[in-house]
Amino acid sequence: MKPPTSPDLSLVRLPEAVLHVASAGPDDGPLTILLHGFPEFWFGWRHQISALAEAGLRVLAPDQRGYNLSSKPSDLAAYHLDRVADDVLALADHHGAARVRLVGHDWGGIVGWWLATRSPERVERLAVLNAPHPDILAAYARRHPVQALRVGYFAAFQVPRLPEAGLRAAGFLALRQALHLTSRPGTFAAEDIARYREAWSQPGALEGMLNWYRAVRLKRRTLAGPITVPTLILWGRKDVALSPGLAAACLARCEDGRIEWLPEATHWLHHEEPERVNTALTAFLRA
Repeated sequence: MKPPTSPDLSLVRLPEAVLHVASAGPDDGPLTILLHGFPEFWFGWRHQISALAEAGLRVLAPDQRGYNLSSKPSDLAAYHLDRVADDVLALADHHGAARVRLVGHDWGGIVGWWLATRSPERVERLAVLNAPHPDILAAYARRHPVQALRVGYFAAFQVPRLPEAGLRAAGFLALRQALHLTSRPGTFAAEDIARYREAWSQPGALEGMLNWYRAVRLKRRTLAGPITVPTLILWGRKDVALSPGLAAACLARCEDGRIEWLPEATHWLHHEEPERVNTALTAFLRA
């Protein structure tokens, strides 16, 4: 696979936030927004941005609010799922797009699921990488104690200030180990980790990143009914935190969906098997 080219980087001022955005691809291509998760930033999509842009898509990969160079509000309500989802629609509005194609991993996938459920008229296609629908995760964890234990860190992150101190200690050792121990050996090179450490070091970043987890305790609507948006689920079966059963449960809610399993991939499938992920995404998003 050829090395990715560098995207354009800019700050985009939206009604509620300023987002730092990596962009590539033709201006008249179908708008495609890539949403990262914890503890990444736009750089997590470096293997996908060029490939999708070369396929004719107009690609935007924002640092979501709370991350890297984007706005980091201190108010917990600013990280409510509806608010972070509204950032995505505001970004689409800024680019004059009535509908968008979304790709999300981890928390970015949760945002994608929520938008496809809450605002399906704005989502043309949805691709999700190892991320459960927010309603399905809670229900599944109640029925499967092992899954509940796997996401026990959600509760640990609710404590104020202490998690930030723990993650910052020893040069972000806990975050670095989390990436290395949950991925295949060699997935994250030293230069990649250096980029992540720079992002984690931004003022207010750790608090903003953790506020995504803390905001889960805020009241949110439960939206019933099927997901009508065409959906592709890409799932690494060796994810240590999220069971493959979650992917099957999410698929059951989709009217027009399918799963592509990556048997040897972990939670970090877009880093570990970029060519396969890029091929699947390109075929789906260009359909």
